[in-house]
Amino acid sequence: MSEVLRAIASSPHDLQPVFETILDSATRLCRVESAALRLSEEGGARRVAQRLAPDAAARWTGPPTLAPRGTFLGDLATRKTALHIPDIAQHESYLRGDPTVVAGVDLAGLRTQLSVPLLKDDHVIGYIGLARRRRQPFTDREIALVTDFARQATIALDITRRERELRKVQSELARANRVAILGQLAASIAHELRQPLTSLAANGDAGLNWLAMQPPNLGQAKRSFEAIVADSRRANSIVNGLMGLTKKKAPRKECLDINHAIMEVAALIQSEALKNGVSIDTRLAPRLPPLRGDRVQLQQVILNLTVNAIQAMSSLSGSKRELEISTERTENGVRVACRDTGPGLTPESLDRLFEPFYTTRPDGVGLGLSICRSIVQAHGGRLWATAAEPNGALFQFTIPADQGPGADQEP
Repeated sequence: MSEVLRAIASSPHDLQPVFETILDSATRLCRVESAALRLSEEGGARRVAQRLAPDAAARWTGPPTLAPRGTFLGDLATRKTALHIPDIAQHESYLRGDPTVVAGVDLAGLRTQLSVPLLKDDHVIGYIGLARRRRQPFTDREIALVTDFARQATIALDITRRERELRKVQSELARANRVAILGQLAASIAHELRQPLTSLAANGDAGLNWLAMQPPNLGQAKRSFEAIVADSRRANSIVNGLMGLTKKKAPRKECLDINHAIMEVAALIQSEALKNGVSIDTRLAPRLPPLRGDRVQLQQVILNLTVNAIQAMSSLSGSKRELEISTERTENGVRVACRDTGPGLTPESLDRLFEPFYTTRPDGVGLGLSICRSIVQAHGGRLWATAAEPNGALFQFTIPADQGPGADQEP
């Protein structure tokens, strides 16, 4: 049982290791040659894990992945009590010629069977089936053991369902938070786009004028068109960045360069910083190890921290407004830091900063930093804040390096 519980604890997002552990334990402790775990669905009972003796597997691949309703195995997914068959060859399902039962007896030599349901709120969500190749009834203790395994499988399924629901809610909140931040930056982003678009029109007119000359000045026209290409790429990168941050999609872990992700965010907030008299200084360490994570989510963390810093400094008068974004290699990965010269953090706010719905701004909702911490923790890292000297605030987070094949090689 402890093996099953460890499997549940170590893989709350992936049920397969739990199913495999349950079948391995049941096969070993109940001394059976065949075991399967099936989950109920509309069409019948779907096999999600299976164990077969090697010599039996050579002659028989086992029953179909989906056992349809109306068959013996499919109808077991509707049964709320355990079914113990001392001799399958004498059971009505074999005698009436159910193909899966006949194959199990004639090809695999199965003779004694036990099926125990997985019950959730009195509903059958699946079952565990065990079979022996000898006529040897299961003892009460063995039936009780398999019943316990069924309870653990049900717990694992419920934990995974709740985890998925929680991740869905967190994903929706994170996306709403990104959209809200971009809404605050709408004027600045429009200004960022207006510059390359204006330049596109000017260079297009210039190029046409160079071509209209007699003879055409092809060299100058070529330079105008090269400028058009550069400006269009710049505008396209801004639009792509916005689409990436607002698009609704499931989190995806991939190998990424954190410095490059930071520079993309810095480009988005550049106009907002200038509008508020804030200078941005990026101090990004070279040759950092690659990270594995969701690029959009990590950019959201950086976007939250930098926009918060700009807003905190916007009300200052007669003081330098500086935002420093830095990265450095750590023993296990990378640390990202955002430091500002704003009014700083009070001891009370430091204690409650990452609590949901806690905010020091009259127009804030208090979810941004809470979401950021959840994102960082989901990536195996840590996010924290301290007071900066002589004034301002310092937010830092760590992300472990990608441990995949070749990940330790410097890019």
